[in-house]
Amino acid sequence: MRLRHIEVFHAIMQVGTISGAAQVLHISQPAVTKVLQHAELQLGMPLFERVRGKLYPRPEAHRLFVETEKLHRDLQGIRRLAASLKGRAVETVRLVSTPTIAVSVLPAGMTAWRRAFPETRCELATHHTSEIVNALRLGEADVGLSLQDPRHPGIVAEPIAHGLLTVMAPRGTWSDAECRTPIAADGLTGELIGMADRDPLGEMVMAACEAQGVQPVFRTVVQTYQIARSLVEAGAGTAVVDPFTAASAAANQVQCRQWSPSIPVHLYLLTASHAPLSHGARELANCIGATARACLEPA
Repeated sequence: MRLRHIEVFHAIMQVGTISGAAQVLHISQPAVTKVLQHAELQLGMPLFERVRGKLYPRPEAHRLFVETEKLHRDLQGIRRLAASLKGRAVETVRLVSTPTIAVSVLPAGMTAWRRAFPETRCELATHHTSEIVNALRLGEADVGLSLQDPRHPGIVAEPIAHGLLTVMAPRGTWSDAECRTPIAADGLTGELIGMADRDPLGEMVMAACEAQGVQPVFRTVVQTYQIARSLVEAGAGTAVVDPFTAASAAANQVQCRQWSPSIPVHLYLLTASHAPLSHGARELANCIGATARACLEPA
């Protein structure tokens, strides 16, 4: 069946008559009849029983309608896209970020970008890195943000900002002099907040502790860095987090010290290797990178 055959057949199935289909499609009744006859001729079977001038779908028509309904929805989407392009509608940027970056860096970066792109549509979502990789590979997202380089052959990981692993504690935990010096694993005291198993930074912390002969005990374990930050702000304990999360914490509620020995943490821009970024997406990435770097600068 040709596309025109499917369009006419679908209209007849929806409204039930030749005249109604003609009105829906804005063509004449003879034109609808001719297309339907041609479709049935090509299929080699009738789709409707004709009784006293009325059309009654045959079982084959009902089965065919189920499949053409899917195509009809796709065609409607294409028409809407074409209308948008004709109306010179601005692009859509689909950005997927890990929760940590979405909370700590993205809001200010988006605000800066929006000044230059006030009309551009931006769809934001949060996922873990593995899910971001899948979304990029399947074309469901344009840009990803993560603290991990997934090292996937179909993904380009571009570092756009970096800082150092940071220890964050409730205000009053350390003296001002102590805050100016790094802290090692054996300096961790009090209630410790740990990260869930398989968290990349959490594994780095555990490896560093083991290298220093320290076995920290975590009585509170969380899945995201922003939860750890909120707990520290509330005075619930000390956490080792990425520098972007630490920089976004309430300065009057927490204290921060660099981890010793220094462990670099990178913010990566993730894109599909086969899909170059649009101008708007690239500028959004630039604004996010600039925001991330600025938030780590000394006050």
